[in-house]
Amino acid sequence: MRATGTFSVKSFIPTEVTPDPAIATGLPVGISQMEKQFDGEISGRSATLFTAAYDQASGVGTYLAMESFEGSLNGRAGAFNFVHSASTTGTDRTDGFFSIVPGSGTGELAGITGKGDIAIDADGTHRIWFDYELG
Repeated sequence: MRATGTFSVKSFIPTEVTPDPAIATGLPVGISQMEKQFDGEISGRSATLFTAAYDQASGVGTYLAMESFEGSLNGRAGAFNFVHSASTTGTDRTDGFFSIVPGSGTGELAGITGKGDIAIDADGTHRIWFDYELG
């Protein structure tokens, strides 16, 4: 099954983290917490732990996010976790990874497995889709 939707970031809160031991690399590493709102066949909200090695000025870097989603896919209500990451050189999106965490589904989404992806339109619209099965 496939569910598609759009999302917006409702909050993005950087968290102060100092790695120990401190290791200097070519990109700064940061951790943030995010809240997202989803609309469409994917409806609901998520709480996200977001980490990245990223340079704001050049737009170069890689992120890794773990999301806890609560809402519905194609009208089936529940919650689950999904993980995703991608790299960018400032104008592209490469090396994408996106997976629903096995065993994380609840309610009508219990047993959910699958993959998905995120795309950002030229106008800034954030699109998301899940290709999933319910077991």
